[in-house]
Parts: sequence; C-alpha cells; structure tokens
Amino acid sequence: MSKIAVVTGSTRPGRNNLQVAEWVLARAQESKPEIEFELVDIAAFNLPLLNEAMPAAYQAYSQEATKEWSARIDEFDGFIFVAAEYNHSVSPALANALSYLNAEWANKAAGIVSYGSAFGVRAVEHLRGILSELQIAHVQKTGMFSLFGDFENFSTFKPTEMQAASVDPMLDQLVSWTKALESVRAAAAVA
Repeated sequence: MSKIAVVTGSTRPGRNNLQVAEWVLARAQESKPEIEFELVDIAAFNLPLLNEAMPAAYQAYSQEATKEWSARIDEFDGFIFVAAEYNHSVSPALANALSYLNAEWANKAAGIVSYGSAFGVRAVEHLRGILSELQIAHVQKTGMFSLFGDFENFSTFKPTEMQAASVDPMLDQLVSWTKALESVRAAAAVA
C-alpha cells in the first residue's frame, strides 16, 4: 500500500496550518481509502535554522533532529504539502524543513494545498521551484483556499464546497504519480 504524508507548512504559534492539514488528511483518507495517509507536523521535529555542516545530498547528518526527520520522511512514497503564503512565498519553516534533506525526497510525488489572501498561489509557485530541485515530481492540480472565504474570522478553517472540491483533482493526480514513481525508485535502487 502506498503511503503519503500530509506535511504541515508552518510552525507558528496559533497557526491556521494545522487545521488545514487535518482537514486535508480527513478528505484524502475518505476519498482514497486504498492509500495510507498520515499527518507529519514539522513543528513536532523542532528543526532549528539549518544547522548541518554537510550538504544534505551526503546524508552525513550530525544532529538528532535531522536524523529523526530523515527517518520519518523516508517512510513515505508521496507528499501533500500544506503551504501557507508568507510574504508572497512559502513559509520559512517549510523551506527550512525541505532543505534539511535530499535523497529522502527524490523520485517521489507531491501535491500542494495552499491558502492565503490570494489563495496562496505565490507560495505554490515558489514551492514548485524548491520541489523540482529536490527531484520531487509535483502534480499540476492544486487545492487552494482563501483567507477571506474559507476561514471564519481569518482563524477557523471552514472551506466552501467549491474550494474544498479543488483538492480532489490534486488527489487523483497525486495517487497516480505516487504509484508510478514507485517503479522509478525501485529501478534506481538496483542501478
């Protein structure tokens, strides 16, 4: 059974991100019961600003938090990144968490769910560049939510049905790509 992580994209106290990630997890589990989905909260790993001496490509991790993060991410075949838009880009916490690893991300699929004042589209575009560099195959469809229409008082996630439905095509693509990339990783392992 394929295993996909729903990865939070913020660590800020009082964040909306965890609510969105939990909603995405429930929707994915209901929609795709043939896939194992799990929530991975980057806040739980207490990753400081990147503090590894060696580049991630070497996998010569010296910090316990990095080793735990590496082991957790390595478990998954695919990812859904829940990206909050910060200053027209991805959150610093998500960019930092992604930068800690390299091989653990490679040849795996990802979908993105974003939110912000403009549906998080600028965060998505910046995140796509980071994912490409990490050899993560990100799907074209994206779940997108507005701070103005999908959050009550800008703090309680209550998506409209129209925006909630934007997640479904992303899930369809992500499951297909996740399964397809399993053979790519298997071929790379024997090469």
